[in-house]
Amino acid sequence: MNDQIGVEDAFLHGIPYPGVYVTDEDGVVVAKFFHDTYKKRDSPELYLDAALGRRVLSDEAPAASGGDADVRFTAQVHGGGGTIRQGIRRELVVRCDLGEGLHIYGDGVPEGMVATALEVSGPPGLVFEELQAPPTETLRMESIDVELPVWSGQVDFVVPFYAVGELASETRPLDQDDVTIEVGIRYQACDDQMCFPPKSEKMALTVPLDVIDVPSLGMHRGHGQRESATRMEKHLLRLIWRKFKENPAGLPRFFWKSFQLERQASQRRRNG
Repeated sequence: MNDQIGVEDAFLHGIPYPGVYVTDEDGVVVAKFFHDTYKKRDSPELYLDAALGRRVLSDEAPAASGGDADVRFTAQVHGGGGTIRQGIRRELVVRCDLGEGLHIYGDGVPEGMVATALEVSGPPGLVFEELQAPPTETLRMESIDVELPVWSGQVDFVVPFYAVGELASETRPLDQDDVTIEVGIRYQACDDQMCFPPKSEKMALTVPLDVIDVPSLGMHRGHGQRESATRMEKHLLRLIWRKFKENPAGLPRFFWKSFQLERQASQRRRNG
């Protein structure tokens, strides 16, 4: 249960944190996804990846490329058909394809060698999480008596991200059709005999924004979102009645608190 919401928030009290377990055919849990807010969920594609044990990228999602014949980079949005929606986590996958016999470095290399570094940026309201990189391999250089952390072959660097209300909100139409995500990569490619000069690559992706799916209720209509075809009023009334029986004084307090918050927000919009 969401323990950040108390009984004073009568209408919301009792809601859970969103969570998903992924199991194999024998019922063994192979992955789990949990978040500390109901406004943050994972793309269905991420559950499928966890079940399959590999990441399956779409050929139709927004992508950008860079590099050269020896070291090729592709940046692609994974999940939701390559769109961005409020609160739904997508992945920015930066795939590096290294030529035969080449490697790039991870963190912890000696001075004079350049570890691979990735920078991702976007507009306000787009939240980027911590970079996820696969484990490095150990390459021992006998000539200098040192062990180096390296990647070779095909390497996926992943940055999960999601949009908050500042960029795409469930309570207003979209302010723009798309956003630009910029990716910068600094790396040094080497083979068993020599290291090439460090290089930098920059890529930019234009990613469309999308509205979210909302229940067909008066409080959601007119916000420019994708409304359900199912009428939800009877379910809402049943919920309100149950909450009122559980806490008669709590429901009026909840509505008064919501009114006050909306009034303060309107005041800030007028002043801002």
